[in-house]
Amino acid sequence: MNKVNNHEILKGFLLAVIAAVLWGVSGTFGQFLFHKRGVNVEWLITIRMLVTGIILLTLAGINSRPDLWRIWRNHKDRVDILLFSILGVLAVQYSYFAAINYSNAATATVLQYTGPVMIAIYIALKRKKFPNGLTCLAILLAVLGTFLLVTHGNIGTLSISGIALFFGLMSAVTLAFYTLQPVRLLNKYPASTVIGWGMLFGGITFCFVKAPWDVAGTWDIYTYTYTCFIVIFGTLIPFYAYLTAVKLIGGQKTSLLASAEPLSAALLAVLWLDTPFTFTDWIGTTCIIITIILLGIPSHKSTSSHS
Repeated sequence: MNKVNNHEILKGFLLAVIAAVLWGVSGTFGQFLFHKRGVNVEWLITIRMLVTGIILLTLAGINSRPDLWRIWRNHKDRVDILLFSILGVLAVQYSYFAAINYSNAATATVLQYTGPVMIAIYIALKRKKFPNGLTCLAILLAVLGTFLLVTHGNIGTLSISGIALFFGLMSAVTLAFYTLQPVRLLNKYPASTVIGWGMLFGGITFCFVKAPWDVAGTWDIYTYTYTCFIVIFGTLIPFYAYLTAVKLIGGQKTSLLASAEPLSAALLAVLWLDTPFTFTDWIGTTCIIITIILLGIPSHKSTSSHS
């Protein structure tokens, strides 16, 4: 039994890290498409959700056809999948890519990873238990890191636009929701079914914002390649891997292990796209990564992180 548990923990660990690195890379590719090729943010969101949803539901139908439609027969499941689709899948993708569009992949990704702090606070409130010393220190570091990133240490100025800050923090809130909200559904249905319906319904909804055939931008081999990468390796694989990890090791641990994303996004953006990232930005990024590590240290009274 322990061997099985250890195997699942290791599998969850690897899936969370793989998802994080792929998201970090795809965020940087998104920055290239928005800033260098003029691709529309809303169009990219619509396409990646529709394609990913169709592929996942096709796979889910092949593997477990009875489960594919069962999620819509129960009222509570219907409500949960719709909430997950709009406030989770759609919201986290749009807010994240909008933050990249208005700033850069490195800043947007680091801001998004204040999300684990929100998860820790939510779990503490749910358990009616004041956060321990490590959690309080982590929260202070997250606030300091965010402050340094958005002001460069000068309280009177913003180093990024207000709208970039709004979308960056919104992506953190929606990441927390995306991580915690679908746990009940994931315990009842295959991850491919839950994510597939979430993606497809979100993509159909966003068609009313930007139709998939309304294509903009300069299209060359790089545009096609990076768009395909974002759809397959930046959406299909990591979203499935991330929620499978949530199912195996819980929402809080998974969100903490995903700290590889801001680091991979920052390094790639700086090295490849020459994104300006100052010493203060690196200190802020380090604060937030330390925050995530602190939140991952188990307490003496270990409890399940499934919520």
